[in-house]
Amino acid sequence: MTTDFVARICYFYSGIRIGTGKGSVRVNSPGVFAKRILIAVLAALALVFCGDYLFIRVRMLHPKSTDPFESLKTLRVLAIPEKNGKTEYEVDSQNPEQTVTCVHAIFPHSGYSPYWYVKPRINQPIPM
Repeated sequence: MTTDFVARICYFYSGIRIGTGKGSVRVNSPGVFAKRILIAVLAALALVFCGDYLFIRVRMLHPKSTDPFESLKTLRVLAIPEKNGKTEYEVDSQNPEQTVTCVHAIFPHSGYSPYWYVKPRINQPIPM
């Protein structure tokens, strides 16, 4: 019981070994614990990214109504600042319509941004 109490206290300070022989307890430092957490989080992110990529690839092989890519069309609106501090909004006369292709996924794939990122930003005016 005393060894467990001392081991718990020493856990917060450094990686030391309490006791000798079979009953010894190794206490890791908080730095080792933080490294293990970081590695676990990075491994989980890599696993989610690979799963997302495979899901997109399977949906590309079997095109149906759930196509992973979508094209969004909207007007190109320019935000032109004026001298008095106000902003004037005009439709771009040279290229009035823009088309943005996005992917229905968590992460960007094939050079396209995810739909959840593009959708709220597509109607924002372009600052000049």
